[in-house]
This record gives sequence, C-alpha cells and structure tokens, in this order.
Amino acid sequence: MSTMLETPELPAVFDGVKLAAVAAVLYVIVRCLNLKSPTAPPELIYQDSALARFLLKSCPLLTKEYIPPLIWGKSGHIQTALYGKMGRVRSPHPYGLRKYLTMSDGATATFDLFEPQSEHCIGEDVTMVICPGIANHSEKQYIRTFVDYAQKNGYRCAVLNHLGALPNIELTSPRMFTYGCTWEFGAMVNYIKKTYPQTQLVVVGFSLGGNIVCKYLGESQANQERVLCCVSVCQGYSALRAQETFMQWDQCRRFYNFLMADNMKKIILSHR
Repeated sequence: MSTMLETPELPAVFDGVKLAAVAAVLYVIVRCLNLKSPTAPPELIYQDSALARFLLKSCPLLTKEYIPPLIWGKSGHIQTALYGKMGRVRSPHPYGLRKYLTMSDGATATFDLFEPQSEHCIGEDVTMVICPGIANHSEKQYIRTFVDYAQKNGYRCAVLNHLGALPNIELTSPRMFTYGCTWEFGAMVNYIKKTYPQTQLVVVGFSLGGNIVCKYLGESQANQERVLCCVSVCQGYSALRAQETFMQWDQCRRFYNFLMADNMKKIILSHR
C-alpha cells in the first residue's frame, strides 16, 4: 500500500531533473556565447595631436558602440571559427604577381604585388606593404579581403609570404620565418622603394606581422624613409607573457595554443 502511494511522486522528480538539465544547458550557452557581456564603444588611448584629431574626425566608427550580430556575435570563439573556416560569403580573389627575392643566405623570399584598381583620393602613389600573421600569406581570406578593399581605394599592395608558409614554395635554405626576423620584409620594402621611387608607404602588420613591422621601423632610421604611417593590427607585445597565458584553460586558451602549435608542426614537417 505504501509503495502505491509513493509511485505518483516519481514523474515529478523526473521533471525536476529535466528542468535542472535544461537550466544547466542554458547556463553553458549563455556563458559560451557571452550573452551577458555589455556592448560599449572602444577605449581609445592616444596623444592629443593634429594627426589624432584628423583620424578621429575621418573615422567616426572609432568612437561608436560596437553592436555585434545577434546570438553568436558576442562569442569570439564562434566568430573565429566561422571566419577562419568559412570566410565571407563571397571572399574576393584579387589578382597579383608573385615576386621572388634571393636572400644573402640563399633563402628565397616571396611576396605578391597587387596594383591599384582606381585613382587614390589624393591623387598620389601610395603603396601598402603588408605583413600577415603567424604562418600566413597572401592567399589567406582576411588578407585577400583587405587587399581587395585597398585596391579599390587606390592603393598598391605588396604582401609578404612568410618564409615556408606557402605549401607550393620550397625552402632553399635551412630556415623558415621566425617571430622577430625582419629580413624578408625589409627585402620586400627595398624592392618597392627601388621599383616605385615616387611611391609613399603605408606599413601594415597583422598579429605576428605587427611585431615584425614595428621592429623593422625601429631597427634603423633609414627604414622609416617615405613611410607615411604604420598600422599594427592585433599585435602581441610580450612573447614570454603570452606563452604563460596560452598554457591556461580559461577562455579555451590552451586549446588555441594546441591548434597553433599543430599548424606550426605541419609547416615544419612539410619542409623536412
């Protein structure tokens, strides 16, 4: 008799377990998608100068609040995965000429040269010398998108292919690109200066490329000649501190460390 009285309570307990499971899943989704993260305008750190005021006036987007896409837009992980694997709906394919430069140690540096598709707004000859991120090259989607936009706005673009990064270009010396070597980038810039003596330069570096271009400009006063400005995008500043950070599990950092290390291993093994 007591068993019969207790039986009707089981469905209620089961419903409670399901409710707790659903609540746990929703909590994980909210945390993973960063749905509670507030939006805000970017924090700008700059010295008050005529150039800074001109940039702020010319680029009002810098002071506007960033409104990401709904649901998945606040998750850096999803944005990274979607753009890294899928790219844009129609990723552009700008046409360029591949140039080969023989370095003093026998290495063969390569870069791709893209001519402007329209006249520059100020009517002058301006070349963007671009250094991609780690293990990247001119065929990456984000580089193609950037170059296509720059071409349409009147810029010539020269994009360095990191030594050893292109799968169809064999190494001709026992070395590949490193975190701080500026030799190949410097050779590309010198080629542009000699080939286009009238051109002015805009130096652009992404991630690892940001470190390389800033180091290059600081190595010699001569490297800054004819340079209008330098733009460093998502640059890292301390390799040692970054190494410690990438060993943490917070925000899946160790997973990204594994992916980048695996990519580097594949590049190295492809040249063994």
